[in-house]
Amino acid sequence: MKLFRFGNIGKEKPGVILPNGDWVDASEFVEDYNEEFFATDGMRHIKDWAVREGGRAKKIPMGSRLGSVVARPSKIVCIGLNYIDHAKETNAEVPKEPVLFMKSTTALCGPNDDLLIPRGSQKTDWEVELGVVIGKRAKYVPEGKALDHIAGFCLHNDYSEREFQIEHGGQWVKGKSCDTFAPLGPFLATPDEVGDFQKLDMWLTVNGHFMQKSNTFNMIFKVPFLISYVSRFMTLLPGDVISTGTPAGVGLGMKPNVYLKAGDVVELGIDKLGTSKQKAVQEA
Repeated sequence: MKLFRFGNIGKEKPGVILPNGDWVDASEFVEDYNEEFFATDGMRHIKDWAVREGGRAKKIPMGSRLGSVVARPSKIVCIGLNYIDHAKETNAEVPKEPVLFMKSTTALCGPNDDLLIPRGSQKTDWEVELGVVIGKRAKYVPEGKALDHIAGFCLHNDYSEREFQIEHGGQWVKGKSCDTFAPLGPFLATPDEVGDFQKLDMWLTVNGHFMQKSNTFNMIFKVPFLISYVSRFMTLLPGDVISTGTPAGVGLGMKPNVYLKAGDVVELGIDKLGTSKQKAVQEA
C-alpha cells in the first residue's frame, strides 16, 4: 500500500494510491496520517477501506500539490555519517555507534515544494536519504523485533546548511532545521511494497548532473539496528521519522565545495519510493 498527502500548505488531505495506479482522496475515511492514525491501527483500516471503497473514491486532480507523507510528527531523528564513503569525503571518523541528531518538524514540506535558501546562507547542501516511518510506539525494542514497528518507508532530502551546522558552535540541528529542509515523499510505501529495503538504489542530481549514486546496502548501521538503538535513548511514537543517512556526493565533500544557489534544481529518487524535485529560491 502507498499513502500520500495532497492539497495546499497547511490544508493537506490524506490519499491512497490504488493497485491500479489511481491516486484517490481518502479524507472521507481518515482525517490525516498523524500519530493517532498510526497508533490506532490505521494502516490496517485504510487498507481495508481501499479494498472496499477505493474504486469509488474521488481521484485527485493531475498536478495536485503533494505534502509531506506524514502530518507533523513528534520528531525527526537523523543518523549522521551512516555511509563510509560519506564519512571519508567529509574527513570525519567512521562512527563506532550511530551519530544521532534531530531535525525540527517545522522543516517538513512537500516533495516538490521549493527549497528556501535561508537568509545569510552560503552553504546549503543536499543529502538523499531513506526515511523510515514508525508505526507503533517503540521503547527498548530488541533488534529482532524492530521491523514490527515500521509503518513504511519514504524518500527524504536531508538539506543542510553547512555553515550553520559546523561553524556556529553547538550541535548539528542549527544547520538541519530551516524551513523546507525536509521534503518527505512523494508517498509512504509499506514494507510489502518495498521488499528488501537494504538493497535499494538511490540517486540525486543537481541541474541534471549526478551528484549521488549509491544503494541502501551500503549503510554502516542497518535499519533494524537503528530502530533498536534509537529506542534506547528516546521513545519513538507512531508517525515519527528516522532518516537513515546519506552516501558520498554531497557538496561539502567536493573539492572545491559546491553549494546550492537560487535557480538550481535538485532531483532525487530511491527505488520503489518514487522521485522528488525541488527548485532552490532565495528566502526573502
